[in-house]
Amino acid sequence: MSRSPLTRGRPRLAALAALLAAALLAPVAAPAQQAVPPSEQAKPQAGPREAAKPAEAKPGDKPAEQKPSDAKPADTKPAPPKPEMSEALKAVRAKLDAAKADLTQREKDLGRPNLTAVDLSRIREGITPVADEIRTIVDRLDAPLEASRERLTQLGPKPKDVEESAEVTQERVEREAAVARIDETQRLARSLLVQSDQIVDRISNRRREAFTKGLFERSQGLLTPTLWTRVTADMPRDLRALQSALSDILLLFGRNGTLPNLLLLGVAFGVSVALYFGRRNIAPRFGRRDETKNDPTRRQRLLGAWRVILLGTVPAVVGSYAVYYALDATDLLPSRLLPVAGSILGGLAFIAFVEALCDGLLSPDKPSWRPAPVSDAAAFRVRRLAVGIATVITVTKSIEALNSGISAALPISIATRGIGALAMVLILAIGLHRFADREEEEEACLGPYVPTRTTTGIGGPARLIGWAAVVVIGIADLVGYVAFSAFLIDQFVWTTSLLVLLYLLIQSADTFIGGSLSDDTKLATTLQANTGLRKRSLHQIAVLATGTARVVLFLVVALLALAPWGLDSTDVLTSVRTAFFGFKVGDVTISLSSITLGIGILILGVVITRAVQRWLEHTYLPATDLDAGLRNSISTVSGYFGFLLALALAFSYLGLSLEKLTIVAGALSVGIGFGLQSIVNNFVSGLLLLWERPIRVGDQVLIGDSEGIVKRISVRSTEIQTFDRSAVIVPNSNLISGVVKNRVRGDRTGRVTLTVSVLRNQDPVRAAELIIGCARAHVDVLKEPEPRVVFRKIGDPFLEFELIAMISDVSLGLKVQTDLNFAVFRTLSEAGFIPPLGPGSSVVTVQGLDGMQNALGEIAGRFGRLPSEPEAGAGAERVAAPAEEAEPVRSATPRDLSRRSAGG
Repeated sequence: MSRSPLTRGRPRLAALAALLAAALLAPVAAPAQQAVPPSEQAKPQAGPREAAKPAEAKPGDKPAEQKPSDAKPADTKPAPPKPEMSEALKAVRAKLDAAKADLTQREKDLGRPNLTAVDLSRIREGITPVADEIRTIVDRLDAPLEASRERLTQLGPKPKDVEESAEVTQERVEREAAVARIDETQRLARSLLVQSDQIVDRISNRRREAFTKGLFERSQGLLTPTLWTRVTADMPRDLRALQSALSDILLLFGRNGTLPNLLLLGVAFGVSVALYFGRRNIAPRFGRRDETKNDPTRRQRLLGAWRVILLGTVPAVVGSYAVYYALDATDLLPSRLLPVAGSILGGLAFIAFVEALCDGLLSPDKPSWRPAPVSDAAAFRVRRLAVGIATVITVTKSIEALNSGISAALPISIATRGIGALAMVLILAIGLHRFADREEEEEACLGPYVPTRTTTGIGGPARLIGWAAVVVIGIADLVGYVAFSAFLIDQFVWTTSLLVLLYLLIQSADTFIGGSLSDDTKLATTLQANTGLRKRSLHQIAVLATGTARVVLFLVVALLALAPWGLDSTDVLTSVRTAFFGFKVGDVTISLSSITLGIGILILGVVITRAVQRWLEHTYLPATDLDAGLRNSISTVSGYFGFLLALALAFSYLGLSLEKLTIVAGALSVGIGFGLQSIVNNFVSGLLLLWERPIRVGDQVLIGDSEGIVKRISVRSTEIQTFDRSAVIVPNSNLISGVVKNRVRGDRTGRVTLTVSVLRNQDPVRAAELIIGCARAHVDVLKEPEPRVVFRKIGDPFLEFELIAMISDVSLGLKVQTDLNFAVFRTLSEAGFIPPLGPGSSVVTVQGLDGMQNALGEIAGRFGRLPSEPEAGAGAERVAAPAEEAEPVRSATPRDLSRRSAGG
C-alpha cells in the first residue's frame, strides 16, 4: 500500500519531539541525582558522551511531568549571606553568658546538703547584682528591638509574583537577622531573670525551713531529771574547759602583753569608765529639764526626752566599743572568747539604753517633763521592770556566749537558756502582778474597792499580752522547747523596744513636723511670707507630712519586727522594687511606676489644657469678632480635645493600645445589650458631673419639688439633703438630661425681694429712701451691687414697692428676709407710712364698692314704689317720690357709712 506524505512524515516528527524532550529534561537530571537512594548512588556514573545521549523511552513509561518551580532552574539566585552580629550585641551576649555561668554555679552550691544560714546568705547576696544587670539588659533591648521591627515593617511583606531587587532583598535579610538576634538575646535575658528569681525562692524556702526546724526543735525540759543528770555528769568537763580558757588568756597576756598593748587596753578601759560615769552623773545635767518648771510645752518635753536618751545611750555604746576594739586589736583575748566579751559589753550598752529610754520617756523623778501619759507609780514600776529584764537577758546571753566559747556540753547550754528564760518569765510575772496592785489610799475607803482611775499606765490589752507571753514562754520552757522560748523572749523584748521608740517617734513627728507647719511658728510665718501659701494650705501640708511620716515609721518598725523571723532586707527591697517597676499577673504586667508616671502625664496634660483654655477665654477669643456663643463653643471643644489628648498619651505610656480599648468598648456594648443601659447612662453621667462640675458638693440646688444641699456625688447617683434633713437620691442621668436650678453655680451670692405697700397719700420718694436705708443697714446685704427699690404699682388705696437686695450667702436668704421685714415695718410705722389698724382707729375707709353701691340704690328704688303706680311714663315727679321715700335705705351704702364715720 502506498502511504500519503503526511503519513510518511510522522516518524520523523516523533523523533524530533523525542530529541527536544531530552534537551529540555537534561538540566533537571543533575538536581534529581541528589534524591537518588544510596543503592542507586553506588552505581557507576555515565561518562560525558553517555550523559549527552537521550534517554531511551521504554514501552510502559509515561512522559515526565514538569513542575512549575522547575521550569526555570537557571534563574534561581543564591541567598545573600546573613550579616554578622554587632559589637554591642556581642558585648551583651558576653554579659549574659557570664551571668548564666554565675547562676549555674549558685544552683550547684544550693544543691549541697547541710547548708548553714551563713552559706545561704552568701549565695543570696550575690544574686541581686546579677539580676539587676539582667533586668537592665532587658530594658535596654526594648528600644532597639522596637526600632528594628519598625524598619522591617516599613519594607512590607515579601512580594510573591514580582521579584525584588538585590538591594531590597539584602536589606530585608539584614533587618530580619537584626530582629531575630535582638529578640533571642532579650528572650535569653528574660529566661536568666526567671532563673535568678527561682534561685532566690529556693534560698528563701531553705532559710524558712531551717529557721522553723531550729525554732521548734524539742530538747529535754527543765523538769526532766535526765537533763540534770547529764548536766552533773558534764560539769567537770566544762570546768576543765573553762580553766583551759583562762590559761589561754594568761598565756596571751604573757605573750602579747607589751607596753603599747597594755597602754591601749588601759586607755580604752579608762575612757569606758569615764563615759559610763559621765552618763550616770554628768549627762542628766545636760538634759536641761528644770524641775522648777511646772508646765513645759509638748515640744520642750520631747526635746528633753531625746536629749536624755541620746546622752544616756551614746556614751555607753562608745565606751563598750572602745574596750571591744582594744581587746580585738591587742590580741590579749583568744578569738573564741572574743564573742563573750562582745556579749558582756553589748549587754551593758543595752542596759544603759533601756535606762535612758525609761528616763527620757517616763521621767520618774520629774513628772512635769514626762511625755508618756502614765502616773508616777507606773513610771517607777515600768522602769524597774524594764531594767530587770534587760539585766537578766544580758547575763543569759553572756553565759550562752561563754558556753559557746568553751564548747560546753549540750545539756549545760540547754539548762542555761532554760534557766534564763524562766528567770525572765518570773520577773515579768512579778511586774505584771504589781501593776494590778491597788493604791495605798484605798485602805481608808469604806466598803468594797471601786477603781476610779488608772494608776498603772498600762491598759488591759497590754497586760493580757504580757500574761499570755508569760504563760506561753513558761510552758514552752518547761516542756522542752527551749529554743522557741528563748526566741519568744528576744522577740518580746525587741518588739516592745520598737513599739516604745515608735510611740516616741510618732509624737515627735506630730510635734516637730505638724506643729511647726500648722502653728504660728517662725517656720510657718516664713513659708507664708516667702511662698504665698495660706495658713490653711500649710495645715494641709502638715497633715500630709505627718501622715506620710507615720506610714514610713510603721513600715520600718514592721520590717524590723519581722527581721528575727527570717525576713531579709534584701528580699524586702527586691519585693518593693518588683512592685514598683512591674510584676506580672498572668499575661498582664502591672507597674506602679508606669501607673504613677501615666497619672502624672494625665495631670500635666489637664493642667496645660486648662491653661490654654483660660488663655482662649480671657485673652485671645475676646480680641476676635466672634460672638459669645461661638467663643464658648471653641473654649469647650478645646478643653475636651486637650483632655482626650492627655488621656491618649497616658494610655499610650501605660501600653494600652487602641485594640485593647476597643475590646473594652465591645465588652461594654455587650453589657448594654443585656440591659445595662440605665447603669451605663448613670455611670457616664456621673463621670460628666465629676469632670464638668455643673453641680458640686455643697451647692444648693432645686430639682423638681426638692431643694437642698448636695452632700455626695458618686458615679451612679447624687445625694441631696433637703432642709427638713431628708436625703434625696437622684440618678445622675436626671441631673444631666433634666432641668436643675443651682443657686450657687457661679458664687454663693443670692437675692432677697420684699413687697411693701404704703398709703397713697404718702411721699413715694421718701418711702423708697426709708426702705433702702433698712437694707443698707443690714450686715449681710452686699454693698455692691447696692440694694434698690422698684416702684411696682400705683394702686387706689396703696402704693406698691419692691425691695431687691443682694446677700453674701444664699443660705442666709430666709434670715435676711425676716430681718428686713421687721426693720421695714418698724421704720415705716414710725414714719407714719403704714397707718395703725385695730379698735383704736378712728377712720375706716372702704374702697372699690362703687358697683355694689349702684346695685343697692337700684334695689332700694324698686322696693320704694307703690303697687298702684305704673312702672314708667308717669313723669319724673312720680318716679322721684319713691326715690325720696327710699332715701333712708340708700343712705346706708358703704360710701355713706364711710362719710358719716369721718364726720363724727
